[in-house]
Amino acid sequence: MEIESSSFDPRGIFSPGSVAWRIHSDPSMAVGGIRALLQQALHPEAMDGVAKHSNFREDAWGRLQRTGDYVSTITFASTEQAFALAARVRKIHTSLGLDDPHLLLWVHMSMVDSFLDIAIRSGMEIDQSEADKYVSEMVTFAQLVGVSTEKVPTTVSQMQKYFSDLSPELRASEDAKRAALFLTIPPLPTAVRFATPAAPAWASLALVAASSLPSWARSLYGTPQLPGQNFATDLSLKAIRKTIGVIPDVILAPPIYKEAMKRWDLERVK
Repeated sequence: MEIESSSFDPRGIFSPGSVAWRIHSDPSMAVGGIRALLQQALHPEAMDGVAKHSNFREDAWGRLQRTGDYVSTITFASTEQAFALAARVRKIHTSLGLDDPHLLLWVHMSMVDSFLDIAIRSGMEIDQSEADKYVSEMVTFAQLVGVSTEKVPTTVSQMQKYFSDLSPELRASEDAKRAALFLTIPPLPTAVRFATPAAPAWASLALVAASSLPSWARSLYGTPQLPGQNFATDLSLKAIRKTIGVIPDVILAPPIYKEAMKRWDLERVK
């Protein structure tokens, strides 16, 4: 059944009281977005589509930014703006032959799993009921790209079963490995690479994101699984969230988030 914009508040698909709003406005998203791309790359058919129809290798940052902009728009923009962007994305997917619901669901669930897992491990206070609520809220994201609701997991346990059931289809293809490399060490202009902290800062985030992948995903990539790795990764995630969190919203928050705060008549004091 096609989703209708009239079923949502005109101010936005997600309200400030939603778990999606909380997670998607949190500093942990800086790592969650990278982790999502690394996880999504492990379906060879999905990765093949990315490799054939994007300049991912030359513009890893750009793809991450576009993904972040899409998530921010769907979460924080007005309902009209969110539906308009979703319609454009569906049109692009259809024109490129990237509209297979099976693969779209994989991309969606990898994103949901990554955002939620990173948020919790970074120190956000999210209990089990809120985690389930987030997975359920995110069904709307799947609907907006053309996935039928009956196929989308609505709880954490259903999401875990989804990954288990899909595991025979997953592997780290050569394209996935190249994508992981470009995410970790993206091409940068010489002046940026050697005259600014951009390269080491990005590499640090990407390495933590890779380390935070589920054990099954790390196994597919063939990365070492060291004793105490999860504990060390969680400490790094908490430190990154704390460091980014001290940056005032006036500097860090994207314009679309600031506009949403006004639209919902909210003020955030940090």
